[in-house]
Amino acid sequence: MDASDEAARGLTDIEGFLFWEAHRRTAQRRAAKFAARVAGLSERQKAEIEWWYVEEQVRVCRMMTQHITEHITAVEDHHAKRCAQLRRSAYLAATLITVMMLGLCSAMIIAVVG
Repeated sequence: MDASDEAARGLTDIEGFLFWEAHRRTAQRRAAKFAARVAGLSERQKAEIEWWYVEEQVRVCRMMTQHITEHITAVEDHHAKRCAQLRRSAYLAATLITVMMLGLCSAMIIAVVG
């Protein structure tokens, strides 16, 4: 792996981290707004609601990421199998055409010589 690949990977990692943090902060702001509207909650209860909501959002995001990863892997496997099948079919077709052409050429040579 050369330096440009490593730099690209590093930038992708940084982008992912920043996106993750932005999502977490947004979830925390939503939870804080909700907790502020509910009357009669202590500061500890508000903090627990915020913590619970953020953790739930993280859990949902991880679940979705895992689901997407599994789906992409399944699609890649399907496409790899389909591509291999098409490649085998193309090889078979090329072999059959080659054999037919050799047979026709041989028949023509035998007809001309004979």
